[in-house]
Amino acid sequence: MYVTVQDLIVEWKNEAVLTQKVLDGLTDHALQQQVYPGGRTLGRIAWHFVTNIPDYLTNFGVLVEKVSNPNEVPSAKEIAETFNMISSRVVQALQEQWTDDSLKHVQNAFGRLESNATIFLGLIKHIVHHRGQVTVLMRQAELPIPAIYGPSKEGWAQLGVTPPL
Repeated sequence: MYVTVQDLIVEWKNEAVLTQKVLDGLTDHALQQQVYPGGRTLGRIAWHFVTNIPDYLTNFGVLVEKVSNPNEVPSAKEIAETFNMISSRVVQALQEQWTDDSLKHVQNAFGRLESNATIFLGLIKHIVHHRGQVTVLMRQAELPIPAIYGPSKEGWAQLGVTPPL
């Protein structure tokens, strides 16, 4: 668990680098890849978690400027650029608005009483969940997958190793 705001920022930055690698690999064509016929697209999922970050944090007392048009999925490049911008804003907002004691503050989060540290961890888990969905859809769209917590199929190939099954 996070004890200091700096602990939280370090974790945020580490996860943001991984998420940015995924978003940087998107193409406009791949944004149309659907989970199932009639289901959400890769673009909708990626844009959802990117635009949700300011809403989520603002709801719990960290003011981060919201995205102007969260309902229309932009280009792949704009999704990646928006995430990069929001990610930086989150770091700045945390540094300016929270203290180490803020992490201990307890509030209602989706019907449960949770500390701000736990609430922030929930945001990271939300992004990781959707990042996983995006990588599966990237694979279906025949895009290369960057290494996240270890080599991807492409990473194993670059190492000259047959990927484990």
